[in-house]
Amino acid sequence: MVPVLFDTDLKSLPLIHRGKVRDIYAVGDDHMLIVTTDRLSAFDVILPTAIPGKGAILTSVSNFWFKHFSKTIPNQVSDMSLEDAIPDARERELVEGRAIVVKKLKALPIEAIVRGYIIGSGWKDYQANGSVCGIELPKGLQLADKLPEAIYTPSSKAAVGEHDENIDYEATVAIIGEALAQQIKEVSLTLYTQAAAYALPRGIIIADTKFEFGVDSQNQLTLIDEALTPDSSRFWLADAYQPGSSPQSFDKQYVRDYLETLDWDKTSPGPDLPDEVVQNTSAKYSEALDRLTG
Repeated sequence: MVPVLFDTDLKSLPLIHRGKVRDIYAVGDDHMLIVTTDRLSAFDVILPTAIPGKGAILTSVSNFWFKHFSKTIPNQVSDMSLEDAIPDARERELVEGRAIVVKKLKALPIEAIVRGYIIGSGWKDYQANGSVCGIELPKGLQLADKLPEAIYTPSSKAAVGEHDENIDYEATVAIIGEALAQQIKEVSLTLYTQAAAYALPRGIIIADTKFEFGVDSQNQLTLIDEALTPDSSRFWLADAYQPGSSPQSFDKQYVRDYLETLDWDKTSPGPDLPDEVVQNTSAKYSEALDRLTG
């Protein structure tokens, strides 16, 4: 039985922030420890039921992509070892495999979302006005259709318990300035396009994904948080893909679909998940890891 880690309480390091999924601790003045728990958030609500092994899977997938794209963009991963960050072996054992030491950076308040297919909130926007985040799309698209080309549709980054909001590119310029906004747009589209091409022969369609970025003291753009995981992306089973219906997936859309069947108003507290949903979600995440990293 895979142990579950819902939250952490490391005594040797000061807690900076407890997010929807990650607990972040300070490691001296220049580093942080990011622990990816087994918590699951859906519709921006942290659910009371954790997914066994999820944090370790997300950490492995992110680390894979950080390394894969290391020549395209710098990332948050530090050279400091986990042993140096947490000298106490007993504490270290609690988070081994799900914790990484990262450089302390200034996080930017933008979620960089790239969509290669029309689904989710983008589909709702398209049905309402034929566009997504102000980007006009061709008429007559079906649910889950592939877009003529990937589009960049950023959102604002909400606090825990609040909802992210879709914004247009001009709004990101107003928030972070034109140079950074343009750089984020370009690198996000590049990362998505390259990742989608890598994943497809491995049986996964990356329908969309979310990136987050920070800057260092030299204002150098850096990839942070997580990268192309089943939490931050829609991974579809390529062999079963059929436009016009919601595709089979290796991500938390399966949980969202289950929650949509409940009489729940999408506010906290969230409902408990039944064992079957927990086990199926864990299996989907594991298969995504296996397909992407071998």
